[in-house]
Amino acid sequence: MRWGGCFSGGDVRVGGPPLEEPDPEVFSFAERLPTWPPGGGFARGRMCIGGGELELAAATSFQKICTLSPPRRRGCGGNSVTFYRPVGVPEGFSLLGHYCQPNCRPLHGHLLVARAGAPPAGAPPQPSPPLRAPRDYALVWEFSGNRGSNNASRCYGLRDAYFWVPVPPEGYKAVGCLVTTEPQKPPLDDVACVRADLTEECEPHGSLLHLQLESPPPESCAAAAFAVRGVRPAHRGMWGKGVGAGTFCCAADGSSPREQGIACLSNVELDLSAMPTLEQAHALIRHYGPTLFFHPKELYLPSSVSWFFKNGAALYRRGDAAAAGEEIDGEGSNLPGGDCNDGEYWIDVPSGERGRAVCRGNIESAELYAHVKPAMGGACTDVAMWVFCPFNGPARLKLGPVSLPLGKTGRHVGDWEHFALRVSNLTGELMAVYYSQHSGGHWVDASALEYTDGNKPVVYSSRNGHASYAYPGVYLQGSAALGIGIRNDAARSKLFVDSSAKYRIVAAEYLGEGAVAEPQWLQFMREWGPTVVYKSRRRMEWMVGRLPLRIKCRAEKMLNKMPNELSREEGPTGPKEKNNWEGDERW
Repeated sequence: MRWGGCFSGGDVRVGGPPLEEPDPEVFSFAERLPTWPPGGGFARGRMCIGGGELELAAATSFQKICTLSPPRRRGCGGNSVTFYRPVGVPEGFSLLGHYCQPNCRPLHGHLLVARAGAPPAGAPPQPSPPLRAPRDYALVWEFSGNRGSNNASRCYGLRDAYFWVPVPPEGYKAVGCLVTTEPQKPPLDDVACVRADLTEECEPHGSLLHLQLESPPPESCAAAAFAVRGVRPAHRGMWGKGVGAGTFCCAADGSSPREQGIACLSNVELDLSAMPTLEQAHALIRHYGPTLFFHPKELYLPSSVSWFFKNGAALYRRGDAAAAGEEIDGEGSNLPGGDCNDGEYWIDVPSGERGRAVCRGNIESAELYAHVKPAMGGACTDVAMWVFCPFNGPARLKLGPVSLPLGKTGRHVGDWEHFALRVSNLTGELMAVYYSQHSGGHWVDASALEYTDGNKPVVYSSRNGHASYAYPGVYLQGSAALGIGIRNDAARSKLFVDSSAKYRIVAAEYLGEGAVAEPQWLQFMREWGPTVVYKSRRRMEWMVGRLPLRIKCRAEKMLNKMPNELSREEGPTGPKEKNNWEGDERW
């Protein structure tokens, strides 16, 4: 999550004289946030971790320190980034590091600050405070006109910028880095280090900036590259305790944050008091629930699970394949539950026109199934919204400028897809939306989303395959560089589902047993469709094997870029069988 004000500062630019570049505009939502229903600790601006030892708040305003832009990549088209220090930090709170974001989107910063909390009465006293100033700083990299071993300015002529990692006292960890425009070390009280037992391992995530120095003279440049990356907890998911502070790491030698002594915060006892109440969770969905648009040529539309069951979907059991399937009631109460997919049961649709009608779905009945769960150690709430389509349509292959239908390839009964909202439990602001795409996906920051009807993001569902995208277009599942892969076409149409109105919360485990009545169909861990075997890959391999030798090798490499679904499609399992039900999204 990123938000806040922005003020002018100095520039640092790679390659040639500095150029004037306007500061990114500050992102703001189209509508003011609502007054959330009262209760609990949600959206109160504070949360505690470590049994109350450490209190966290979100910095909401920023001052620009400097900008870095690699040569030939200026502006939005490159990876120009700006570094910020938070301002207006609440009294008594300490910085844990500075903030960095790319300049190709509006400023929407999120940086946690911390202060010593008040442990509950009767808690055993700790031998050392939760926060302490660093004992020193280590210079990671410098851009300077007249000094330093990592003197990139002698290669490219830069203004001054210096990157520092706090050196923590024994038993403490640094949580972020600092940036200055002067060679002097920052004051020791500019940042706080956190007691090690209130932290856990982190890992780099994403590339904010990568500067490759072309053939740097060895006497002036000790390293050939400098990288700035985001930081996230190494262990994430619904019950993960790691809390990302919104800081960054940087290195000139490829060293990891762990090797540099940088860690994430840890909600050691997983205090979830900042999570929303059930009423607040409903309010979040009503306010932020995306509009899900289907392609104008989509033939295989969503439906409710109840409609699917009532209109002919049946339960089959191994060994009884020749027998008629068992009818399923609207809530799936006669579906077998279980903790694994043992292959004993699956769901299928009737043959003939009745089955084809079921496969076309019923968008009027469609509703989104919401799983509300903790994220980032209880600092955030993820609302995973699952959409069910009775059928996944056939795939189309793109070979450069040519698109070819692949017959039955990609067709299967039962298609579960999802997207997810991530909301700050400190402020109630939408941080980002996760778009799930064929065993993968990515997060898109709230400042870069397309919105409709106030603060509701837009989700585009791809034609036939129903993968989720933030923007309309043609996306390839394969090799985008080679222009070869399965097409995913996304576009707006009159076929849509408003998830802010048509939804059902089906699970929220953190609220305790019985708070949400989970439907029986959610406990069905088996396959929602039969396994399908295709011949597409075999045919393509046969064709490649008969190509001239001079192009055969390249064609084989292209074929290896193709997704495995060209060979076989296992019957899809339901939401609770997916590893991102309790784990983090695949990003």
